[in-house]
Amino acid sequence: MKRALLVAAALVLYALHQDVWFWREAHPLVFGFLPVGLAYHALYSVAASGLLWLLVQWAWPSHLEAAGQPAEPTPGRAAERDRAPSA
Repeated sequence: MKRALLVAAALVLYALHQDVWFWREAHPLVFGFLPVGLAYHALYSVAASGLLWLLVQWAWPSHLEAAGQPAEPTPGRAAERDRAPSA
């Protein structure tokens, strides 16, 4: 269920990126100086950042994290290394 909601959110955000409704308009100005298309994309960027944060928190494959960690030395190997004479 959680995975389906994240996929649906990504698809909705992708569809919203195609903003055909603000292509040829600079008005109304948001806050009196910001064109509406630029304000839309600023809010879209915040939404995309939030979705990516959710994807990392809930859908990141944990087995990739384990594969990137160095292997822990076994106690026997550490003891052999400590006893070996250094030249």
